[in-house]
Amino acid sequence: MGEFRNSLWAPWRMEYIAGLETGEHARCFICAAWDHPDQDEQNLVVWRGEHTICLLNRWPYSSGHVLVAPNVHQGEPEDLSEETLLEIMQRTRDAKRILQRALNAQGFNIGMNLGHCAGAGLPEHLHQHVVPRWGGDTNYMAVLSDTKVIPQSLTTVRRLFIHARNELGLA
Repeated sequence: MGEFRNSLWAPWRMEYIAGLETGEHARCFICAAWDHPDQDEQNLVVWRGEHTICLLNRWPYSSGHVLVAPNVHQGEPEDLSEETLLEIMQRTRDAKRILQRALNAQGFNIGMNLGHCAGAGLPEHLHQHVVPRWGGDTNYMAVLSDTKVIPQSLTTVRRLFIHARNELGLA
């Protein structure tokens, strides 16, 4: 008897697949977002610093999943300036605080995946993940069908993040 396979229709995923370029024409989505401040809404940018950019993960682990990245295309922490490393940590701290306020997050997973074998989807451009968590945020969908449910749109989360950032005086 053949194996049973579940299908989850996700037509929006084709945008991601089509955007995966390789070779000399590949473009880092973080660098593209940095280079086009006039497209912050489309690129899901929630904050720009002197040395960093913060944007929502287009394929989040949970609602409010933020990426904090340097404004230079480097994949290793030792290749970054002290100022940039400090600002990454400051923005990580601030993003956590903002997400607590905006989404009532009860906990966080914060960290970096360095190198492809460590899970980095973009190993050439270092970025810190700030992933909000809530009690009971893993449910039967993940257990029974290896599927995550993201309950808010990226547009809504972006608006809430920016509003909370402004309320906290972190603009």
